[in-house]
Amino acid sequence: MTLALVAIAYLIGSVSFAVVVSRAMRLPDPRSYGSKNPGATNVLRTGKKVAAALTLLGDAAKGWLAVFLTDHFFSTAVPASYKMAAVAVAVVIGHLYPLFHRFHGGKGVSTALGVLLALNVWLAAGAASTWIIIMVFFRVSSLAALIAALSAPVYCYLLYEIHPFTVAVGIISLLLIWRHKANIRNLLAGTEGRIGEEKNTAV
Repeated sequence: MTLALVAIAYLIGSVSFAVVVSRAMRLPDPRSYGSKNPGATNVLRTGKKVAAALTLLGDAAKGWLAVFLTDHFFSTAVPASYKMAAVAVAVVIGHLYPLFHRFHGGKGVSTALGVLLALNVWLAAGAASTWIIIMVFFRVSSLAALIAALSAPVYCYLLYEIHPFTVAVGIISLLLIWRHKANIRNLLAGTEGRIGEEKNTAV
């Protein structure tokens, strides 16, 4: 049953709301312009704020839903914390490498936030607050995402110490950092765009 839950979580994560919303609103495929990243920030380049908001909400909701359903509706011999941790990682991997979209996924920040919200509201609040603070001061979405990703395992450790959730959040953090490798190169070179600038290649 636990393996089935992990597989279902991966499939839930494989639904790219950037692609789904863009098709529904007859917008260009987000993988064909800008940063070519199917995420809310890239969808925002179309000028359609509603589309970007729906993308963000959809991607976050699928992360939350996968973990929430696992916790509340499926009983297995595996302890709840372990199966929730496994599902949390699986749904993020689904977003990053979606089966339904030729494994061309987004960078995972919104989905990871949904996962954190399902694991612990205070954990999500800490990561989200970190993202907001960095955005306010630097207006660089990728930098905010990277620092939030780095901070999330620290917050999780403060809440749970050594725990399956801490391991899962650490793995998710590493996945997000890996998916932002191009942004890291741009940040080091001083060429990463800020929010509002056409060159932005953020989340």
